[in-house]
Amino acid sequence: MLPIAIGADDAAIELKNAIVAYLSQREIPFLDYTAERTTGGEIYPDIAYQVAQAIKAEKHQRGILLCGTGIGMSIVANKVPGIRAAQCHDTYSAQRARKSNDAQIITLGARVIGVELAKTIVDAWLASEFEGGGSAPKVARIGYYEQAGGPG
Repeated sequence: MLPIAIGADDAAIELKNAIVAYLSQREIPFLDYTAERTTGGEIYPDIAYQVAQAIKAEKHQRGILLCGTGIGMSIVANKVPGIRAAQCHDTYSAQRARKSNDAQIITLGARVIGVELAKTIVDAWLASEFEGGGSAPKVARIGYYEQAGGPG
């Protein structure tokens, strides 16, 4: 199993630290891309882009990005071709992000959810796999629009 990529901005350091401790407790390998980014040297777009690029390069299969709302990290990660990032604030969305949309990255908002909910969201997402089936053509169409810029 490749390590999970994780990254956070200054608004989500405490939640990221709790998730890192939780992953460690469960003996799930991870690589933290946040390292010393709280000093203001890098901003969340840099962290999100770095994690998404690492997943695209197959250094990781999955990633967890955290910021104040999860929105900004999701927007940036989705700019990397081939990456599907989903903002998740409940377990059902986390499961569907993986099962229906083959999302390699989830984004969480530290100002939106608490630590215990975040742990259950991470668990639900990690326990889920892409189901293919009726969702496969939809995910393929996402790739088509990504590459072609859409119809017409």
